[in-house]
Amino acid sequence: MTEVTIGIIGGSGLYKMEALKDIEEVTIETPFGQPSDALIVGTLDGVKVAFLARHGRNHHLLPSELPFRANIYAMKSLGVKYLISASAVGSLKEEVKPLDLVVPDQFIDRTKNRISTFFGDGIVAHITFGDPICPQLAGVLADAIASLNLPDVTLHRGGTYLCMEGPAFSTKAESHLYRSWGATVIGMTNLPEAKLAREAEIAYATLALSTDYDCWHSDHDSVTVDMVIANLQRNAINAQKVIQETVRRLAQEPFTSDAHSALKHAILTPLDKVSAATKEKLNLLLQKYL
Repeated sequence: MTEVTIGIIGGSGLYKMEALKDIEEVTIETPFGQPSDALIVGTLDGVKVAFLARHGRNHHLLPSELPFRANIYAMKSLGVKYLISASAVGSLKEEVKPLDLVVPDQFIDRTKNRISTFFGDGIVAHITFGDPICPQLAGVLADAIASLNLPDVTLHRGGTYLCMEGPAFSTKAESHLYRSWGATVIGMTNLPEAKLAREAEIAYATLALSTDYDCWHSDHDSVTVDMVIANLQRNAINAQKVIQETVRRLAQEPFTSDAHSALKHAILTPLDKVSAATKEKLNLLLQKYL
């Protein structure tokens, strides 16, 4: 199979890319188990990409159940260097309205039950994560949104994505606390992806799609499931347009990200002291440093 350099992870509401052509389903076994679903490899306007439904195409996986390591490892095994992650979120700011699009540049981690590293078992690595999103990829993504002039949508460049454990949503006290911290949106999935993508030396950016206001907002009690589903569907349509334009721009002007060499100074354990089994398990990540 030809190497695929652009990966797409679709969140709630985005279970497939309608514009994908020449589709092939790829089942990948990883040292960390199976990904959420088969990866769909195809072309967008002639550009080869890999798509994965984060929760499975039938949305059967809770956020805490997601095989984050397998998902990112599978993308890496295909050759992915740029990963666009679409995610449904709740808004923590008045100015971020339902249907708005946010390209965050920061995260706050409120997860409790997630494994967010490939390392351990005799090898220690500490990636730098002060800037958890690749700024170049975020810029391409935001510029793509701006160029489309989507109706009823405002673009927000930058912002903080608070990643909670779930599956229950926040209490009002928690929601007000997160607002006091300056968080912009709240979701349940992207922080572990971003950490693992950095360890896998993949440039990562989030396309956060606002479905509604979190429970701090006075209008929240009037939000119905039907309203949220309608917003998810509209967001999915917008997300596909944005991703298609982002892929087109990436294919025209690929770039080298700092993320592409994230492990260069991160591994503390001398590799000749790492067991053969661990080196084999992590060979995909370590091979250029062995």
